[in-house]
Amino acid sequence: MDPLEIARWQFGVTTVYHFIMVPLTIGLGPVVALMQTQWVRTGDEKWLRMTKFWGKLYLINFIMGVATGLVQEFQFGMAWSEYSRFVGDVFGAPLAMEGLLAFFFESVFLGLWIFGWSRLPKKIHLATLWIAVAGSVVSAFFIIVANSWMQHPVGVELVDGRPVMNDIWAVLTNNTALAAYSHTIMGALAVGAGFVVGISWYQLWQRRRDGIDSVDAAGRVVVGENASIPGRDRKDHSVWLTSIRIAAVIAIVGFGGVAITGDVQAKLMFDQQPLKMAAAEAACQDGTSFSVLSIGNLGSQNCDDVVGIIEIPGILSFLAHGDFDTEIKGVNTLIPEYQELYGTNLPDDPLYGERAGMEINYLPIMEVTYWGFRLMIGFGMLAAAFAALTLWIVRKGTVPRSKFLMGTALLSIAAPFGANIAGWVFTEMGRQPFVVVPNPNPSGVDGVFMFTAAAVSPGVSGEEIIFSLASLALVYALLLVFEVRLLIKYVRGGVASAMPELGHPEGGDPGNSGDPDNPNDPNHPDRRDDVLAFAY
Repeated sequence: MDPLEIARWQFGVTTVYHFIMVPLTIGLGPVVALMQTQWVRTGDEKWLRMTKFWGKLYLINFIMGVATGLVQEFQFGMAWSEYSRFVGDVFGAPLAMEGLLAFFFESVFLGLWIFGWSRLPKKIHLATLWIAVAGSVVSAFFIIVANSWMQHPVGVELVDGRPVMNDIWAVLTNNTALAAYSHTIMGALAVGAGFVVGISWYQLWQRRRDGIDSVDAAGRVVVGENASIPGRDRKDHSVWLTSIRIAAVIAIVGFGGVAITGDVQAKLMFDQQPLKMAAAEAACQDGTSFSVLSIGNLGSQNCDDVVGIIEIPGILSFLAHGDFDTEIKGVNTLIPEYQELYGTNLPDDPLYGERAGMEINYLPIMEVTYWGFRLMIGFGMLAAAFAALTLWIVRKGTVPRSKFLMGTALLSIAAPFGANIAGWVFTEMGRQPFVVVPNPNPSGVDGVFMFTAAAVSPGVSGEEIIFSLASLALVYALLLVFEVRLLIKYVRGGVASAMPELGHPEGGDPGNSGDPDNPNDPNHPDRRDDVLAFAY
């Protein structure tokens, strides 16, 4: 019932869950806005159908993201009051900007977009979506600024042991924040595009399975239609084919951006958090070799039993400095340096509770950093490879009838999510035992750091935190069930699920004009045209 460990689990569980929604919102928003832009430009109904279908899924995810994100702020005060007291003067500005500026624009203009169909001029209605999407991107920037200050404190001075911000511009232009932000946005684009690729593949496969589309002797698609299924006309095929091609290109571009920005971020980490990167590479000794595979005892807190199985000379130096011969300090060299700078034992202070005076273990959990780093890269490469394969397969206008390939396409949706989650777990757990990481070089502010052991609320018991953890886990599990069921429902319904005017796929008869005397009839003319049909 250790309050610190349970509080860390609580924040980790809720944050990772919330972050499932965040990259999809950020990555899918620009795709939907691009589709609506094409509809306004061309007037082609294909783009309208794409906008409404993907917009429906975007809204479901956005609302779940808001619901789960609200808990994060409360945790700062409930379980991490000492941390909040320490960073409050710095975090106040970017988090206020996020809430009062970015999220305000995001939520207000998204509301105008939801309820503005057929009520606002087309171009103004389109502008509301672009502003909402821009709000989500800017919102992410301010959150990343706050997080990156924990990774690399800048723009402050110490006053009575607390950091007080004296340069807001330095905080907003923190090189760690700029690298992490660009990396996060590229990763989000990969998530949104992968989501569209997987679902579009399923829809094209479903048309093949139902016998609507077929292929000729050359393997090229022969587009058909089925009037008995709402929305399954020739235009429907164009919706999914265009969606999958656009998304596959965006996915490949997103992965390329992730690789470039990730290289920049890694070089900064080697400079600012060298022990995190040494642990991520299982680099126990000084050297230049990159570990492809290393083994050791699970749970080991030292390098004594780590054995490199496959190593590539020079690659570690390239990742850190851009050359192949600069030697990188290993764990066994860095730990004594950390001990000299920050002490061998926690301060004998009541703030640390039972941990006061305990020996400090500066080595992060190597299994987490080592495999988190590799899973991040591996999942990203899998997602990009599948996107490239998809572009090749759909060059003739459809996908194979293979159920195995269809299942693989749906599973591929999880790959960029896995890459994002693995990357954040590596980033956050790799900075332990610090919650605010010290700067070992002149680019930061000397002496600004905080041990995680000092950050937890002193008046909260382990029993109280574990109760809230169990409660939140239960609520979040229920929300996850609801979201997945909603997404599955509307994905299976296809475009018609977001456009009642094409027919009601659940309980409605597309050949029935509706009973004008029964407003509950799913085919009632007023219900078909009601904007709430799209919103809800």
